[in-house]
Amino acid sequence: MVKLEGVFPVLVTPMLNQEEIDWEGFKNNIEYFIDEGVAGIAINGSTGEFVSMTKEERFKAVEIAVKQVNGRIPLVVGTAAETTEDAIEYTKQAESAGADASLLINSYYAHPNDNEVYEHFKAVANSVSFPVMIYNNPFTTGVNISTETILKVARDVENITHIKESSGEIGKARDIARQGKGSIEVFCGSEDLAIESLLVGATGWISVSGNIAPKLVTDMYNHVKNNEMEEAWALYDKLLPLCNFLEGSGKYVQITNRAMELKGLAGGPCRLPRLPLTEEEDATLKKLMKNVGALQTV
Repeated sequence: MVKLEGVFPVLVTPMLNQEEIDWEGFKNNIEYFIDEGVAGIAINGSTGEFVSMTKEERFKAVEIAVKQVNGRIPLVVGTAAETTEDAIEYTKQAESAGADASLLINSYYAHPNDNEVYEHFKAVANSVSFPVMIYNNPFTTGVNISTETILKVARDVENITHIKESSGEIGKARDIARQGKGSIEVFCGSEDLAIESLLVGATGWISVSGNIAPKLVTDMYNHVKNNEMEEAWALYDKLLPLCNFLEGSGKYVQITNRAMELKGLAGGPCRLPRLPLTEEEDATLKKLMKNVGALQTV
């Protein structure tokens, strides 16, 4: 199994218009992140608008990404679905295509209880042999999976190896990292708790802001790992206003797509019902990008 650690930008699915995916741009974006030295990448996540993509598009994105990455860095594929049967299909396809791991959230409409979440994760992970990173995001799913359930499913299912923890509860990240040592590793899933999560035991970060400032987030992680905390905090202080904008705007997908365009990469519009940024939001984004060195002029 490939070692999963460090900062993994969770990529957009670039669009030519509100209907057609920019597949060439998708390939070019992947190449850009590899050139920037990121630890790995994630696709078909929330930032990639997976809920707005057809099954065929999601499968194609995996096939293209696997071919483009060509084993140079780890590739994590979001395989979420509302039903367990569909999640199994997406996860099997990702493994068969050659991805390195799955990112799996619980049902996001049914509001399952902890036992149902446990059985869902167990069934999907047991259908494959590659690593599965489960995902706790109560803001999206309406369910804050208990620490006990997370630890239990990780101990019971060998290839559930990581969790993306996005509850915003730093104590939860701490407890999973400490109590789950040897059975599960924590990836930060909160844009504004990156260093805090690393300090309580997280080993990686699935990062939206990593799309916009991949080298900065990678350098920040490396400074923490090397216990160069003054340097790490200096970079984090620069990054936090952008992270807060992403977390608080409700438009993190639109922000990231637009930021990719401003960097000269593939972004494009989001699929409806997501609408573009307002002029004020666009101006804010440009200023924040300039502050992190991702935009040279405003």
